[in-house]
Amino acid sequence: MLCFENDYSEGAHPAILKKLAETNLEKLPGYGSDSYCESARGKIRQACGCPEAEVFFLVGGTQTNAVVIGSLLKRYQGVIAAATGHVSTHEAGAIEYTGHKVLELPQQEGKLEAQTLENYLEAFYGDGNHEHMVFPGMVYLSHPTEYGTLYSRRELEEISAVCRRFEIPLYLDGARLGYGLACPKSDLGLEDIARYTDVFYIGGTKVGALCGEALVFPRRAPEHFLTLVKQQGALLAKGRLLGIQFDALFTDGLYQRIAENAIKTAQELREILGRKGYRLLGNSPTNQIFVILDNGKKEELEKKVRFSFWEKYDEGRTVVRFATSWATEMSEVRELEALL
Repeated sequence: MLCFENDYSEGAHPAILKKLAETNLEKLPGYGSDSYCESARGKIRQACGCPEAEVFFLVGGTQTNAVVIGSLLKRYQGVIAAATGHVSTHEAGAIEYTGHKVLELPQQEGKLEAQTLENYLEAFYGDGNHEHMVFPGMVYLSHPTEYGTLYSRRELEEISAVCRRFEIPLYLDGARLGYGLACPKSDLGLEDIARYTDVFYIGGTKVGALCGEALVFPRRAPEHFLTLVKQQGALLAKGRLLGIQFDALFTDGLYQRIAENAIKTAQELREILGRKGYRLLGNSPTNQIFVILDNGKKEELEKKVRFSFWEKYDEGRTVVRFATSWATEMSEVRELEALL
């Protein structure tokens, strides 16, 4: 079976496995206090242009989202997100489980617009009954979005300005951040993200690591944040596992270099689909491609290719997602071309 189901089907990049094997018998302190975690933090701070940033390592994206949102919000606050945002759709109510409501706003190609956000916040505080409502206490974005689209530097700057006007933190989910950074159509770098957000994470699970996300507070983390992480069951005793992986990913530009492979193979597949007359849903420039398939064609293709169901388009057609990764080979794209 060919696999274009997601971008975390493979294990880990060989450089990570090699480093894990080399350091396997070293006796190191726990909970992220080892030398490899500290080295990774230093490399991430340098890449973000934030020498004072506080960096924490967590195991997965849903866990990271729940910990950040649950820790930063007050009891009466919710988190604003696009209606298609990951915390709104594919996290099984993990945010609501922390006791905080996801406040959904309309989206454009998966993105939240600054004007939509500003209108919502002005309407909330203009409502005489707002003391009886869930307060908007944070804004959540994902970059790339659920639809593989990207925020521009200007869009992020505008959203950041609205957040700062209303004094609420801006949080960016970077589960696929590597693929956004490697995309030629993106004008956002790590330093921009660090400048305009209050907290974000650099995804490893989907970009070459066995598991793990690097959570970055560009200026200052909440007081006793490590304690909050542990309180919510998210502190890994063998923190070395995460530190070693990110230390490898941020050595010699490995993180961005391997992400470029996903962009190149996705672009090739996108061109193949165009030549063959397939219709795409939206215009994703990253590693996720959303294709509208006749149901009969979908069932035929499923016999030889794994891909993701996305949504029903109409009675006779379905939107499916093809995802490339850091490990996708161009030969696999050619095999898929033949099947298409």
